[in-house]
Amino acid sequence: MALALEDRVDALLSEVERSLHRALPHEGELFVGVDLGTAYVVLSVVDERGRPVATSYRFAQVVKDGVLVDFSGAVRILRDLKEELEGRLGLELRRASVSFPPGTGPYVERSHRYAAEAAGFEVVGALDEPTAANLVLRILDGAIVDVGGGTTGIAVVKGGEVVYTADEPTGGTHFSLVIAGAKRISFEEAEEFKKDPRNAREVMALVKPVIQKVSSIVSSHIRDFEVDCLYLVGGSCALPGMEEVVSREVGLPTFKPKNPLFVTPLGIALSCLKGG
Repeated sequence: MALALEDRVDALLSEVERSLHRALPHEGELFVGVDLGTAYVVLSVVDERGRPVATSYRFAQVVKDGVLVDFSGAVRILRDLKEELEGRLGLELRRASVSFPPGTGPYVERSHRYAAEAAGFEVVGALDEPTAANLVLRILDGAIVDVGGGTTGIAVVKGGEVVYTADEPTGGTHFSLVIAGAKRISFEEAEEFKKDPRNAREVMALVKPVIQKVSSIVSSHIRDFEVDCLYLVGGSCALPGMEEVVSREVGLPTFKPKNPLFVTPLGIALSCLKGG
């Protein structure tokens, strides 16, 4: 990642991390990004200048392989997060955009839209997850790889425009399943084990075959394009050293922001600012 791009993105994500704990100063109307992921539901709020204002998230299992399977559970979590952020901000949050995994079809997009509306948002737009991520990254050429809990989304970018998207059912949930099987623990215990930085080396050894599978998926989808670098986003990319494994397997320079979980939610909020 070019140094200027890396510094800009990491500075934005540092603001997002600050906004997890308190509302940041803001100007004008506020816009919300609703990210219904396999592992986390995230609400990201920006002001009319595109600056992060407030963020909240919760571990959830309401989505499976990119498909919303627990509608009432998703609505309940979205309402709780909305109320939490409104309490912090002292005002009502109205306008929101939603996202969906690329290539999943209109049913998935509508279900995410309906869940946000049922939680009290006016949904003004919807876009696929890698396209949302590029509203933060703003890369001109390359491929964005969004590794979520249940799926991996790939977007090829040419001249700043997304020219190809795809989605495959492999992600962080599969990491946890491998860990649970290897250590003979529950899925929930495996999730906690995976997130503990003290276990990073052991986790990497256990899940490396899954990362290699993700890399193979990426290679197959970008082979017909001239791609010279990859950009990793998504909460499942947070594992230290994952970008190095992907780079070796795909044979391309691979870059990862400091907190990849919040790239896509922030991009969804920015899309709402831009009118969806």
